Amino acid sequence: MNDSWLKTLPKAELHLHIEGALEPELLFRLAERNKIDLPWQDVEQLRQAYSFNNLQEFLDLYYQGANVLRTEQDFYDLTWAYLQRCQAQGVVHVEPFYDPQTHTERDIPFEVAIRGITAALADGQKQLGISGGLILSFLRHLSEDEAFQTLEQAMPFRDQFFAVGLDSSEQGHPPSKFERVFAKARAEGLLAVAHAGEEGPPEYIWQALDLLKVSRIDHGVRAVEDPRLLDRLAEEQVPLTVCPLSNIKLRVFDNMAQHNILELLERGLKVTVNSDDPAYFGGYVLENFVALRDSLGMTEAQARQLAQNSLDARLI
Repeated sequence: MNDSWLKTLPKAELHLHIEGALEPELLFRLAERNKIDLPWQDVEQLRQAYSFNNLQEFLDLYYQGANVLRTEQDFYDLTWAYLQRCQAQGVVHVEPFYDPQTHTERDIPFEVAIRGITAALADGQKQLGISGGLILSFLRHLSEDEAFQTLEQAMPFRDQFFAVGLDSSEQGHPPSKFERVFAKARAEGLLAVAHAGEEGPPEYIWQALDLLKVSRIDHGVRAVEDPRLLDRLAEEQVPLTVCPLSNIKLRVFDNMAQHNILELLERGLKVTVNSDDPAYFGGYVLENFVALRDSLGMTEAQARQLAQNSLDARLI
């Protein structure tokens, strides 16, 4: 099974933080465009900083990088660069996340990010044939009241996103913290997804399903610790948007040979392959598939099933 075959395999990407697709080269160009001083001398020094011991260390660098995103054009350029990568790797549908609070906290007007991102997504549909839509994510290390404020700010742009999500630091911030704001979002006709079971325990996956009423679990690899949960996920065919390279980079697993994605697949769960924050974690969707082949012996049949799962798990 060679790389070219994997590249042409049609697939969807369902777990991608658009801010996490900010490659160092573009980060430096935007910093120069916006006259922002960076703490790194060059692209190579920045890449050397991409060594994380945990999720929080990554997030600290991630938010620092996002600071170069200032204008609608910046967000457009970021999203367009990501979509071009997708086209080159056989990704035919995308449902990226973006974090409005990362930008409004920097006094970037709400409309700047969402207009730039959605304009690029629309051009991606027209020019590249890549379908998709945007998921608005709440930062779980902030309060539910702040999430409510973000949802209120978002409503004038309701036609530009189709779901809400939950991301950022998982430890100590259970899905139950956001039960009311997710209920409000669902009442507005929005779908819901949530990060759970990455660093957090299986209980967070239960909460995301039962309290937030999510359609998909983002990550979910720690479900393997709870046999009852595994049975439920398999029976209900709840998609898990797994991110193998991310899980290694953030020490969820020590190395790819330990990853459980193929075990979950063989147990009948609807697992999918995604890149999470590819600029920081060393690869896009194709590189994740290649890692599974090289380290776990993924077969052609398994690759086809993972790709089909991603297409089946689309929400729009």
